[in-house]
This record gives sequence, C-alpha cells and structure tokens, in this order.
Amino acid sequence: MKFLEDFKKFISKGNVFDMAIGVIIGGAFNKIVSSLVNDILMPFIGILTGKIDISKLTLSFPSSLTNGEPVIIQYGLFLQNILNFLIICFSIFLMINIFNKISKKHEAEKNISKASPEEILLKEIRDILKNK
Repeated sequence: MKFLEDFKKFISKGNVFDMAIGVIIGGAFNKIVSSLVNDILMPFIGILTGKIDISKLTLSFPSSLTNGEPVIIQYGLFLQNILNFLIICFSIFLMINIFNKISKKHEAEKNISKASPEEILLKEIRDILKNK
C-alpha cells in the first residue's frame, strides 16, 4: 500500500502534469513542423535542385543472394528528418528566447513596482553618476 500512496503523490505533483502537457503539445508541434518541411520547404528545395524529391533519394546495392532483394539505403528520408530536427530546434530556441525576454521584462517591472521612492531616487542618482 505504501507503494500506491507514493505513486499517488508522484502522479499528483504539478510537474508530472506539466510534463504530460508538454509531451502532448510536442506531438502536435511535430506534426506542424513535419507539414512545414514536407508541404512548404521541400517543394522549394525540389525547385532549387531541379525537381528532386529529397525524401526519395536512395542508394541501391545488389543482393549477395541469387534472386535476392537489393539492399536499399533511404538517405533522403534521413536528410529530411535532419531538416525536421533542425527546424524544431530553431523553433524551440525562438520560443525560449521570446519567453526569456518577456520574463525578464515582467520581472524588471515587478522589481520596479516593489521599489520604494527612496530606492528609485538612489538608483537615478547612481545612473547619473555612472554616466558622468
């Protein structure tokens, strides 16, 4: 029973719910990025490369068995997945930067509102002296 109680405590913590929400949003975000790559970027890349569909690029090696299937390496799909990964990383980087800027601005406003009139006056004097 102790195990079940510990599990209930663990699952009811806010971090677990936040993580679950993050996984769900991440899955939806992956679909958006995949669509961006497959439906928007890849056609442009195809135009630039002479209508080559990168996802269809393969290397084929004959089988060592008689009448065996050839070995096919689909390196185009690998390249497309790398592109997906880079776009996801860049998007997350942008979101984190925006979130950090908003958080810093909010924190600065919060700190300013907490400052007493004397602190504000002293900071202004400090800034004036620093500029001289």
